[in-house]
Amino acid sequence: MQNSDNQSVGKLHGTTTVGLVCSDGVVLGTDTRAVLGTYFIAHQHVRKIAVIDQHLAMTIAGGVADAQGVIDTIRFNANLFKLERKEPMPVKSAARLASNIFFSARMFPLFADVLVGGFDREGASLFNVDLFGSLTQEKFISTGSGSPVAYGILESEFSENLTIKEAVPMAVKAVHAAIKRNAGTGDGIDVISINESGLREIGAAEKQKIVAGLSGGSRVD
Repeated sequence: MQNSDNQSVGKLHGTTTVGLVCSDGVVLGTDTRAVLGTYFIAHQHVRKIAVIDQHLAMTIAGGVADAQGVIDTIRFNANLFKLERKEPMPVKSAARLASNIFFSARMFPLFADVLVGGFDREGASLFNVDLFGSLTQEKFISTGSGSPVAYGILESEFSENLTIKEAVPMAVKAVHAAIKRNAGTGDGIDVISINESGLREIGAAEKQKIVAGLSGGSRVD
């Protein structure tokens, strides 16, 4: 994939991602802007949520090419796991695999940070893996250049008994706040939820209704 400046997609970066664990599942959200350097908007509709399986997904922050390579490896192994074991790969196993990939490249780091979230027999879970392979399990988290703004929403509104229905507007609100205040975050918002029934993409109309209810709301895709 090439952008309009004929630069490699591997140099694209800039993002805000959020993840929340709910009583009935997981919610993941991102913006859709990719930037080159500090100010050049290279792409307005980058997909930063990667579906690994219907129970499992990841988000991308940082270098797109590095993250895509990790996602491809995890997706391949998740499919192989399902074929051999006749059951989906556990979320924690996918997160540990991501951690091992990043850790093995620590001398020449993969410049990316990923969230791994999903729903399996253990329930809903969410993990963060940084560029050196550090693995942490989280109840809620935000990564990327707009994360300080997103945390202002998450830390004030998150609660342990949150439901997916309540968490989706919170994710949209957090990413939207980052769009308003961070130059590396912008353009659109992608949000998914995962529960015991599988993965659901939050539609444009639903997201727009949430944004319209916010002070100074503007259109999102």
